[in-house]
Amino acid sequence: MKFLIARFNHETNTFSPVATPLESFLPLYGDDALNDQRNARTAMGAFIRLVEAQADHQLITPLSATANPSGTVAAEAYTTLSQCILDALSEQPDAILLDLHGALVAENAADGEGELLKNIRAIAPDVPIAVALDLHGNVTQSMVEHANIIISFKTYPHIDMAETGEHAGRLMMDLLSGQSRPITRWKQLPLLSHTLRSNTNEGAMQRAVEAARQAELEEGVLAVSIMAGFSLADFADAGMSVIVVTDNDEMLADSVAERIAQQLWQEREGFVYHSAPLKESLEQARELQKSEGDGPVLLLDHSDNVMSGGTCDTMDVLATALVKHLTPIVVGPICDPKAVQRLWKLRPTDVVRVDIGNHNQLAHQTKKKKSLSLVGVLRARSDGEFIVTGPIYTGAKVSMGRTVLFDTIDALIVICEQRTEPFDMGIFSCVGLDPSKYDYLLLKSRMYCRPVFGAIAKGLIECDSDTGGPTSSNYAFFPFTQLRRPMFPLDPSTEFVY
Repeated sequence: MKFLIARFNHETNTFSPVATPLESFLPLYGDDALNDQRNARTAMGAFIRLVEAQADHQLITPLSATANPSGTVAAEAYTTLSQCILDALSEQPDAILLDLHGALVAENAADGEGELLKNIRAIAPDVPIAVALDLHGNVTQSMVEHANIIISFKTYPHIDMAETGEHAGRLMMDLLSGQSRPITRWKQLPLLSHTLRSNTNEGAMQRAVEAARQAELEEGVLAVSIMAGFSLADFADAGMSVIVVTDNDEMLADSVAERIAQQLWQEREGFVYHSAPLKESLEQARELQKSEGDGPVLLLDHSDNVMSGGTCDTMDVLATALVKHLTPIVVGPICDPKAVQRLWKLRPTDVVRVDIGNHNQLAHQTKKKKSLSLVGVLRARSDGEFIVTGPIYTGAKVSMGRTVLFDTIDALIVICEQRTEPFDMGIFSCVGLDPSKYDYLLLKSRMYCRPVFGAIAKGLIECDSDTGGPTSSNYAFFPFTQLRRPMFPLDPSTEFVY
């Protein structure tokens, strides 16, 4: 039996100034894709392992391509990578297993995943398709119509990517063997949740995921997914939804989806995040540092989160922290190739003034921010490469490009050439730095950092820029024009008909 397995992942922040050309995806094809993903803790990796455990299997792996969240995907990139999957259908697979995100917006396809699935179905109308999605997918009718099985992660931070692939893969195997006839239904809500309220370890989102788990124990229910959606995609179908897979029972699927959607709507205020003024957040951090316990206070700059399309170079939080004398502070990484180039050739005794960050102007902001000018010395250089040991992307190789450690006395700043989410201690160990020994640790992250850095900290404070950033949690900074309306909380009087 032939299985087509592919990975095509991107979370598109349509407000981000970071371009997304083909090379951003670092695409791998054929055997290279297979070998890269065979042991990966991803949905594609799980698909491969599941199929290779079967007798008389054949694998078709046309593509493994993923790019860090950024701006709208270039038309050439979308067409090239989609066509790679479509061309592989000529090998006439018996089943298709896809590792997608669910929030891809391209210049030539607003509904990136829905368009891909529609085109696959046009070529292979009778071949079953199972899809694993990120919890932050913006689900569309086209996606649901053209896939037999859709399942998303149940954790954020995402530590169940492989488990999601295993779940979707098992349902595909049951379909192929005739043990079940999975069908997928969904319910969409007019609810634009904040990413910081999709933490599955607390609040309304935790209760929603628990409801999904309980529903999966019901007879005939094969999978239930709570889709938080990705709000920084200015796209008609952005927002929350519920996906239910049952064993050939449309009424049951609709009933479960409606029941959980009602729960989400009744708790809709729990999916809204209100950013505190930055100075207030930093004062809270100062008080937290005075409390008992060891380790730094984490300052999480969620206004410039790489894994939501941040530029990794805004300076608002660091600049204000230094003015407020929150020192000594470790910061990283900041993406600034110009600063790296200048610092790379210095001697440890060379004192230099360097302009850092704020090089990427946001299209929706009229006032350009200035770089932060700091005086310091070079402490270390690195190629910026390390292997992830944490629970997210375990075993993956990360390359930040050339990386330096810049010491200003008040701050130790890791500066690199590539945008990098701080989800592993390698961010700092690659330049010989132990962040646990300092009072404050500033990370450009919302959630991905927490499993690793939360363990060494005495607590954390979420920090948003008062003037806006590419991933701010304040929707007032973003001029939505394509999003369907009314939409809560943008339109407080929004009603939802169950």
